[in-house]
Amino acid sequence: MISVGDTLPDATLVQMGAEGPEPVQMAERVKGRKVAIFAVPGAFTPTCHSAHVPSFIRTKDQFDAKGVDEIICISANDPFVMKAWGEATGADKAGITMLADAQSEFTDAIGMRFDAPPAGLIGRSLRYAMLVEDGKVTILNREENPGQCELSAGEGLLDTMG
Repeated sequence: MISVGDTLPDATLVQMGAEGPEPVQMAERVKGRKVAIFAVPGAFTPTCHSAHVPSFIRTKDQFDAKGVDEIICISANDPFVMKAWGEATGADKAGITMLADAQSEFTDAIGMRFDAPPAGLIGRSLRYAMLVEDGKVTILNREENPGQCELSAGEGLLDTMG
């Protein structure tokens, strides 16, 4: 599992662009930048939809004030679902980047895979938030239970940033 001090592995995620799905190289996206990344088990799932995304929408200005260049939400859903979810939650209007990790390539590479067959969630992500500076993880807040959203909420990450 990835730890503070580690460099993020490169992985290809997908974002919806004007012409449709576009690949996003994670290593390139975070190079030379300060980025807050949070991951959820699934778009439109209860805690993710009602607590996690709204916490970053509420705190976006505070992240901006701390010099964070971008806030990225990652979920092991397809880019079409991530686009619809960004619109439904208002994350897109708030300026939060919604990235799809449909093959769980990034999630597997950082050791955050989560499976909950009874809920129909296979190859999903544990719930976490991290601060990445020039590709290096400087803060990592992982929830012990994927149904919780405290350490990994926008407020939780801000508190850790000091």
